[in-house]
Amino acid sequence: MNYTYKQIWLINFPVMMSILMEQLINITDAVFLGHVGEIELGASAIAGIYYLAIYMLGFGFSIGLQVMVARRNGEQDYKETGKTFFQGLFFLLGLAIFLYLLIHTVSPFILKKLIVSSDIYRAVILYLDWRSFGLLFSFPFLAIRSFLVGITHTKALSWAAAIAVLINIPLNFYLIFTRELGISGAAIASSLAEMGSFMMLSFYMWIRLDKEKYGLRPVYNGNLLIKVLKLSIWSMLHAFISVAPWFLFFVSIEHLGKIELAISNITRSVSAIFFVIANSFALTTGSLVSNAIGAGEGKAQMTFLFQVTTTAIYLVYLYWLCRYTQAPLAIYLTAEYVFVILLATQSIFYLKKKHY
Repeated sequence: MNYTYKQIWLINFPVMMSILMEQLINITDAVFLGHVGEIELGASAIAGIYYLAIYMLGFGFSIGLQVMVARRNGEQDYKETGKTFFQGLFFLLGLAIFLYLLIHTVSPFILKKLIVSSDIYRAVILYLDWRSFGLLFSFPFLAIRSFLVGITHTKALSWAAAIAVLINIPLNFYLIFTRELGISGAAIASSLAEMGSFMMLSFYMWIRLDKEKYGLRPVYNGNLLIKVLKLSIWSMLHAFISVAPWFLFFVSIEHLGKIELAISNITRSVSAIFFVIANSFALTTGSLVSNAIGAGEGKAQMTFLFQVTTTAIYLVYLYWLCRYTQAPLAIYLTAEYVFVILLATQSIFYLKKKHY
């Protein structure tokens, strides 16, 4: 099974657009809330990255699900792709409901301890109250995206991303400024945008895909779900830990002041674009390789251990900045460079050990 660069790009572009959708929603919120006030802009940074860290748990599971679907597709066992998809869909729906309830019950206690400013804390809670509703749509969306990428039918993902942005921008303007809902309006618009993209992909699957060929019937198989979960657990933890340091970074910046937090939000929004490009190619590569040879989980464990070590060093550095120095914002930004350098260094040692 050989793929040309053109084929890889045609498969990757819709994937990149669908991942970019989540980042564009956060960027759009930041742009509109920047006209409301520093508190709202800064609060959207903390709340947005807090939501994104939780979202990455579902994203990580969807990577394992995608690998399983792609493997069955590569084996031409098409009916198993549909059965595998539904196990992932059931799990992600349950996880979305659990995390939605967890955000409403536990988050206020956690954030109260971490955030110094009472104004920012209240704004963060207002945002999360509505933004968490989006999990009920974004997680099923991830399941459908994993299935479509796994069978290399990715064109609809571009349309889903476009619909999300087209819903989010006018709704942000209407709810934030016309209805004067402020940061709550931004959260409502974002959740409705995710609902729109999910509905579009669901409609596409129902109309365009051969349901008989792919075995698209809701069937629960506990043993199959356990197999998917065993494969996905490391990618879930890996995805969560890749974003969690950003949340701790913003909490640290919040201690410096509202203006510094607002500036950091804009900086992160711009830098996230490069993350999207790299991540989309990683997902596409994983899918194409799985279509050809299947997948294993041993290396994922090693990658996770590397990232835990890196994150621990990063947190020690961040704690030192907060506790023992009066560092300006520019020094805090070096923490992100330290994180990237540590990951790169550990990757080099790992590859050298494997004689690459």
